[in-house]
Amino acid sequence: MAVGPGVGIGIVADAESDASVIARSRDEPEAFAALFDRHADAVHRYAARRLGGEVADDLMAETFTTAFQQRHRYDPARGAGADARPWLFGIATNLVGRHRRAEARRFKALARVPALADHDEPLADRAADRVGARAVRRELAAALAALPARHRDALLLVVWGGLGYEETAQALGIPVGTVRSRLHRARSKLREALGGSDPTALREVSDHE
Repeated sequence: MAVGPGVGIGIVADAESDASVIARSRDEPEAFAALFDRHADAVHRYAARRLGGEVADDLMAETFTTAFQQRHRYDPARGAGADARPWLFGIATNLVGRHRRAEARRFKALARVPALADHDEPLADRAADRVGARAVRRELAAALAALPARHRDALLLVVWGGLGYEETAQALGIPVGTVRSRLHRARSKLREALGGSDPTALREVSDHE
C-alpha cells in the first residue's frame, strides 16, 4: 500500500485490521508486534484480575507467544474476522485453565479480606462507602470461586474481557446459545449468593443483538 505525502507509517499501521496484520506477519514476522501493541494491555488486565499481577505478566507473554506460533492457523473467515481479540482472549482463557487452583485460591483469599472499620477513615460517609464496596468485592470473589470453571470463563470474558456474546462464543469455541446459557446460570448463582444483586451486569458490554 502506497503511503501518501505527510502520512506517517504508524497511522497506516493503526488503520490496518488485526486480520491483515496477522496475514502479513506470516511472511514478515516482525509485523506481529503491532498486534501486541494493540492488545497486550487488555490481555494483561484480564489475566491480572483472574490470577493477580505477578502471574499475569507471564500469562500475557505466553498468550502472545502462542498466538505468534499459531498465526498461520488464524482464519479471519471464522468469527470476528478483522478483530483478533476473541482469538487472543480464547488463548489467554485456555492458559488460565492451567491455573484453576491458583485462581480459586485468589478469589477465596479476596473473599477473606476484612472490611475497614469506620474509624479507619476520617470521613464517616467515605468510610461507609469503602466498607460497602469492599464487602461487595468479598462476596463477589466468594461467588466467583464457587462457579463452575466453564461458567466463570464465559462470565469473565464478557465482564472483564469486554467481549460480546458472539465474541465470547468465538473465544471459547462454543455456540452463542451455550454462552447465553452459561451466563444465565452464572448470574443466577451470583444473584443467589449476593442477595439478589449482580454487580457484573453493570459492566457488561452489549452485544447489540
